[in-house]
Amino acid sequence: MHAQVESTLADFLATQIATLDAVDPALGAFARTGRDLVLGGGKRLRPTFAYWGWRGVADPAEPHEPLEPIVPALAALELMHTFALVHDDVMDESATRRGAPTAHRIFAARHDHDQGRGDAVKFGETSAILLGDLCLVWADQLMARAALSPATLFAVRGRYDRMRVETVAGQYLDVLGETRPDDWSLERALLVARYKTAKYTVQRPLQFGLTLAGADSRSDTDAAYARYGSRVGEAFQLRDDLLSVYGDPMVTGKPTGDDLRTGKPTALLMLARRFATPAQLAELAPDRTLAADGARIERMASVIQETGAPERVEALIRRRVDEGLAALQEAPIHPDACDALTHLAVAATNRPA
Repeated sequence: MHAQVESTLADFLATQIATLDAVDPALGAFARTGRDLVLGGGKRLRPTFAYWGWRGVADPAEPHEPLEPIVPALAALELMHTFALVHDDVMDESATRRGAPTAHRIFAARHDHDQGRGDAVKFGETSAILLGDLCLVWADQLMARAALSPATLFAVRGRYDRMRVETVAGQYLDVLGETRPDDWSLERALLVARYKTAKYTVQRPLQFGLTLAGADSRSDTDAAYARYGSRVGEAFQLRDDLLSVYGDPMVTGKPTGDDLRTGKPTALLMLARRFATPAQLAELAPDRTLAADGARIERMASVIQETGAPERVEALIRRRVDEGLAALQEAPIHPDACDALTHLAVAATNRPA
């Protein structure tokens, strides 16, 4: 499946680049930046979960049911993911992604190299926003190439549209939390994790795959996928919260401490504040000058550790994975899909630091 998704993405993007290149070479270069981001690595979790959502209900009489008709729809999820990453990196002012410069940093560096007029940072952010928008349009175009019946494609689009709305809603809540950290709570941080990550990483791709099989009426499977997806997806985001503070950038591909620099009220930080002493709480207070102070970031990470919050987040992760796997055992799906989804739940939520 992965090889077919990669090949589909590469062929589709080559065509898009050629089309824009014919209009203006600068547009071809713009599109090639998008191609490099899409094909530059990543876990391909969303297409993978969608595949197993489909495979879980594929006709048991056809164990090798052709995958080709649905591959464009699976690959489209990766283009949507790139849209979300590019915009998220702009909002978080992240410098790297997957061990390489983020889109807005690439465009800013290009502006400097070309001695462009105006502010390089502004140009970089504006260009990255446009590139993210383009990836979302590309996702729509690629999905339309899936060889599905009109009724199935209409149902799939309904799942996809809901996924996009929820992703934007989660992103807005994420941004809002940074501006109102004193009003935030653990419950609201978990709500952000559910909408920003869990739904569009695990839950909706699984249900998307179910619908690709023309099986949107299978309510028992749909409910099991929803329960498994929401719990494993939340655990995935909680792991990300820990890695953002304590992960190794050489492993994660992202700078350590970004969440603390931006004042993002994650579940980790909310738990730390809940169990902090008055002195610790003072050190964890929001501070607009924190972004430029590496020593303060390290101290803040140490204080969070002292409160016991990381261990509590680990407990939340374990509980959610257990609940997700319990829901999966009740799903009327093929055993190979159940085994694969069990493995994915463990692998996605136990990534190395």
